[in-house]
Amino acid sequence: MHSVWRETTNPPEHPQLNGGITTDVLIIGGGMCGILTAHRLREAGVSAVVVEAEAIGGGVTQNTTAKITAQHGLIYADLIKGFGIEKARQYYDTNTWAIEQYQALAATHPCDFEHKTAYVYSKSDRSHLAREAEAYQKLGIPANIKDTPTLPLQTVGAILMENQAQFHPLKLLYGLADGLPIYTQSFVHKIEGNKAHTKNGTITAKHIVFATHYPLVNIPGLYFLKLYQHRSYVLALENAPLPDGMYLDAEETGLSFRTYGDLLFLGGGDHKTGKQGGNYAELEAFAKQAYPNAPIKYRWATQDCMSLDKVPYIGRHRRGNSHVYVATGFNKWGMSGSMVASKLLTDLLLHGKSDRESLYSPQRSILTKQLFTNLGAAATGLLSIGSPRCAHMGCKLHRNEVEGTFDCACHGSRFTKDGHLISGPAKRGLRKRL
Repeated sequence: MHSVWRETTNPPEHPQLNGGITTDVLIIGGGMCGILTAHRLREAGVSAVVVEAEAIGGGVTQNTTAKITAQHGLIYADLIKGFGIEKARQYYDTNTWAIEQYQALAATHPCDFEHKTAYVYSKSDRSHLAREAEAYQKLGIPANIKDTPTLPLQTVGAILMENQAQFHPLKLLYGLADGLPIYTQSFVHKIEGNKAHTKNGTITAKHIVFATHYPLVNIPGLYFLKLYQHRSYVLALENAPLPDGMYLDAEETGLSFRTYGDLLFLGGGDHKTGKQGGNYAELEAFAKQAYPNAPIKYRWATQDCMSLDKVPYIGRHRRGNSHVYVATGFNKWGMSGSMVASKLLTDLLLHGKSDRESLYSPQRSILTKQLFTNLGAAATGLLSIGSPRCAHMGCKLHRNEVEGTFDCACHGSRFTKDGHLISGPAKRGLRKRL
């Protein structure tokens, strides 16, 4: 079943790339990040072309819960510890700026934009909320812990952030895409210098931007070490009580809540791609108990690229290469991250620098605890005996019984039972049916 966003819109048609073309900037990936960047470059008078493997908005963008917020879980205490107060404040400022930019675009591209208060709640440990509130105070963010969020579960409180937002992502994306030079059904399978190759064409560009969720080129750049992927699930319920706000559990595997019209979105069931998790069953069990009279109208799943330190990688793809750029690792906050990326990438393309590039630099240190977790997962996948094997780096694939796919726990590639590629970093399908 498709997401509510996909079910309530019709994607525009774009041609497939045939032959060779030349442009100043090639943007690979037609999701929110790629389209926002192309839109911003168009406003600056820069020639930019977007190529997309399928239809625009057909990947993570159509499966997001479409919250636009600077409240990314209990993140600010960790950011202060890892990056310092100045950069933690910059993270808040850039994501708050993103909300303002979406509001401005919504004025000319109607997309059901509305302000909401965001809450991170805890079911068991109020001290985590107090630690985050202290971080808010250090950063000059209003800090308020609410005792009783209106949810059908027992909590010990929630920290709130006012004036956040939610919207319909595909309505905005399709509006912004109007008039942009876009080629769909045009999978880029190879990059050679300043030239990108698709099945039926080539694009030569002064600059190339990877806005492909997972970068097409991950060696060099070491993105196979810097990233891991997570799946999460959503039910859209009818006839359920509608809370006034957007709610997220402080625990990574907890539940989230938001509304859209008369629908309640219940999210969760998270797990690392290729591993077992709660998936739809967890959500259905909770919905049956908490909302017994609320039928499920839509259900869908998504996959997110996670960085090592909770901050996205946005900027130059690798050291020593000034014409290739990347935006990835949005850590489940792809809507605000996409807007931040569009500004940072445009600044780098136009001026060669950005006041945001140090915080989001893909070249920052990777020496974190998560790095060694990633290395362990990759070693396990590579050394595991048996088949099928992933077309990316040869890790063993695992059957996803819920979705009927074969998924890689090393780097997150997914395949159908017929061996067709669903999502990367693999660039091709498998040679035989599974």
